[in-house]
Amino acid sequence: MDRMKSYKNKIFRRDLITYAIVIAAFAVIQMIGSGGGLTSHMKGILVPVCIYVIMAVSLNLTVGILGELSLGHCGFMCIGAFAGAFFTNAAAAVIPDILTRFIIALVIGALTAALCGFLIGIPVLRLKGDYLAIVTLAFGEIIKNIINAMYVGVDGKGFHFSLKNSASLNLEKGGKIIINGAQGITGTPKAATFVIGIILVLLTLVIVLNLINSRTGRAVMAIRDNRIAAESVGINITKYKLLAFTVSASLAGAAGVLYAHNLASLAATPKSFGYNMSIMILVYVVLGGIANIRGSVISATVLTLLPEVLRGLNDYRMLIYAVVLIIMMIVTSAPSMISYRERLSAKFKKNAKEAA
Repeated sequence: MDRMKSYKNKIFRRDLITYAIVIAAFAVIQMIGSGGGLTSHMKGILVPVCIYVIMAVSLNLTVGILGELSLGHCGFMCIGAFAGAFFTNAAAAVIPDILTRFIIALVIGALTAALCGFLIGIPVLRLKGDYLAIVTLAFGEIIKNIINAMYVGVDGKGFHFSLKNSASLNLEKGGKIIINGAQGITGTPKAATFVIGIILVLLTLVIVLNLINSRTGRAVMAIRDNRIAAESVGINITKYKLLAFTVSASLAGAAGVLYAHNLASLAATPKSFGYNMSIMILVYVVLGGIANIRGSVISATVLTLLPEVLRGLNDYRMLIYAVVLIIMMIVTSAPSMISYRERLSAKFKKNAKEAA
């Protein structure tokens, strides 16, 4: 009993430190910003940092906790972005308050991505390893190309949909094109702020960390460690895998809504929602440590800010970035470094107890 209580206290302290790091970082940035220490360019990258942190944490739920390799995570982000931006633009006349529309758009984007994650997960999660990675990669590309081919408008008669061109929508005079094919959605209000981004990061951490520490999370990790043993003790494999995958997709959808409301125009380009971006988010997860949620937060933050911080060193910027990637990989993954960190942590705890 004492051992279980000690374990729970250890988990609680670990999660509390993660929350404290995010809140402390927010407080420091706010103080620097209030003192005029942030350039306009650095201010502009604060919301993207929050977006990438949410994406990295949500992907770690699939890759680290569930143990399935997904290369189409940005597909769910794309779904959430367009669902949220579509609602914000379509409901402008009905709900004039931008913040209210944005909050509703967040819910719609997350739920739409969750529904797609559930529907995609039913057939996809039957696959394993490389096959699962290839199928999720294909899913992300399919979503991007479907949205690029869509034309949606609205007039007095309601919504109009076409896969040809904007002229084929046959809108009445005064009608409005919301999704204009490869040009995407324009005119979305920039409602995303750093404060909202931090709130969503904390909400994501609360959802993911509580899920991991719950009975459901332990069942998911049991499936990851040994599927046959988990099934033999009565764990419903399909149910728990779908649950984790759906939650991960919904959080990516929420990140997509934040992304859409941070830009004046939104288009499903390879740079925004393509294969390279999915790989970049996966790199954040791997470098932060598989199944290490705090590591995902730190790696996403550092690797997003680093290229911008080093922008003045044009000749050496990418070289330094590559060196930092290698160092982070060694520190987080090398067995000798992991052992050294454990010894250092044990020594620190021993000294703290002696001091107390």
